[in-house]
Amino acid sequence: MIKFHTIRYKNLLSTGDKFTEIYLDRHQNTLILGENGAGKSTILDALCFSLYGKGFRNLKKELLINSINGKGMVVEIEFSIGLKSYKVIRGMKPNKFEIYVDGELVAQDASVRDYQEYLEKNILKTSYRSFTQVAILGSANFVPFMQLKAKDRRELVEDLLDISIFSTMQNILRHRVTNHINDVNENRHGIELLEERIHGLHNQLKALQQNRDEKVKRYKKTVDDTDKYINELEEKMLFQAGELTKTEESLSGRGKILETFDKAKHSMSNLESERARSKRDKQFFVDNDHCSVCSQEISDDVKTKQIDLCEHKVESVSKKIHVLNTELSKLEQTLREMSNREQLLSEQKRRLDELMNEVKTNKKYKTKMLSEITELEKDLRQNDDVQGRIDDAEDILDRLHKKKESLSTHGHYLDIAKLLLKDQGVKEKIVKQYVPVMNKLINKYLAQLEFYVGFELNELFEETIKSRFRDVFKYDNFSQGEKMRIDLSLLFTWRSIARMKNSMSTNLLILDEVFDSSLDVSGTEDFLKLLGSIETETNAFIISHKGDMLYDRFENVLKFEKHKNFSRIAD
Repeated sequence: MIKFHTIRYKNLLSTGDKFTEIYLDRHQNTLILGENGAGKSTILDALCFSLYGKGFRNLKKELLINSINGKGMVVEIEFSIGLKSYKVIRGMKPNKFEIYVDGELVAQDASVRDYQEYLEKNILKTSYRSFTQVAILGSANFVPFMQLKAKDRRELVEDLLDISIFSTMQNILRHRVTNHINDVNENRHGIELLEERIHGLHNQLKALQQNRDEKVKRYKKTVDDTDKYINELEEKMLFQAGELTKTEESLSGRGKILETFDKAKHSMSNLESERARSKRDKQFFVDNDHCSVCSQEISDDVKTKQIDLCEHKVESVSKKIHVLNTELSKLEQTLREMSNREQLLSEQKRRLDELMNEVKTNKKYKTKMLSEITELEKDLRQNDDVQGRIDDAEDILDRLHKKKESLSTHGHYLDIAKLLLKDQGVKEKIVKQYVPVMNKLINKYLAQLEFYVGFELNELFEETIKSRFRDVFKYDNFSQGEKMRIDLSLLFTWRSIARMKNSMSTNLLILDEVFDSSLDVSGTEDFLKLLGSIETETNAFIISHKGDMLYDRFENVLKFEKHKNFSRIAD
């Protein structure tokens, strides 16, 4: 059981630079009062931040620092588990995270994440979700059990029943199964390699004893045939190289032809411009009787003479254009032919590369054959050595077969462990044993809160709620007050289950504004009776606005107030 003793904090949310200290184990029940924004609920953020490094409210960690002072946030919490006492100090600006066990600082060599994991797994032995489900209820940011997804519900109950160890075992088993599969594959591969090696050695020995000479002769013939084929390929390469050279030579004048073609195109453009200009000049003399520059009259003789000159020039230029067109057509034909030869050149190069690669491949094959011949000739002198290698390999193979039997037995045990550790295995049997107990406790607390329904969780933690008239409902069918009664009943049930299993058992119970929004007067009275009947080892803290109604019902009252913009406990 985790027994919390004190918590103290400063520069957290609206709290100032002086520590606010609250004793967590001195009174069985404590009422926390204050106006909105006075800092009543800050204890929840202080508690969760000190243990889990994050606030209870859905805020970024940086927003937990007091916005006025902007630094020096520190939370210290002291608790004990069995005979050991613990103290956790955590802060921001500057960052601080220290864990003390019986006054001694736990080494901080590891990263913050590993240090936090040590706190959760080795000391608290519970997750943030499980802790808040058992110790806290009522905040707007709190997600009640009934609103959790099925997977999260199951993980929570596994934590409470202290059977999450099976999930840890399952993860360990998963790694062991993976290693076992690797060992089996490695063993099988080793056996296959050895059997193949032994088979090869026997064939080698047989060849040495029966037809080694014939084999060498056959390999040599293969080498000779390969040599002949290589010679043929090399002759083809020479021929192909000659053809390629011819094609390259035929393309040697392409640059000059291109240059001539470009010049001809340019000349064509100039001639066409000149012809168009002559046509315009002719048309001018046809259409005009006066000079456009000096406005003098143009005589008929001058017009006739100029028109004849323009026509003669157009005819002369047209002949030149015709001749040049003929030349351009020939050049284009020549360039097309050269383009075809370029494609032929590319194909010839590709074929030459193929021949070179084929020669290279056959030379490698020849080298391999020569190596095989060398090995065979060596083996003529190594009969005893081959037999010795066969004997050694068979000894190793025998050991591998024995290991295979051992792995098979180990695999059988792993299969049994998988069967036991899967969700339908041991965990399901344990859950089945506790589900009736859970349902009995839930309905007991519902009755104490005078909410008379039949509430039942199945092994998948899906709820069925029946009214006295046997109508079937879901959690979402009910009002906020009725949902609060269900949430309270589940909270006390989880506390009872945790106490039975000694998993997440704690003296601390904090209810944030349970009375203020969801419970009416009757529900409040029923809850106070229920609170009075819980075990004496519980220290309950009730955060509320209903001061006048509840003041006299509690052993201890803490009132928070704002003083100069900072929260503090009123004197």
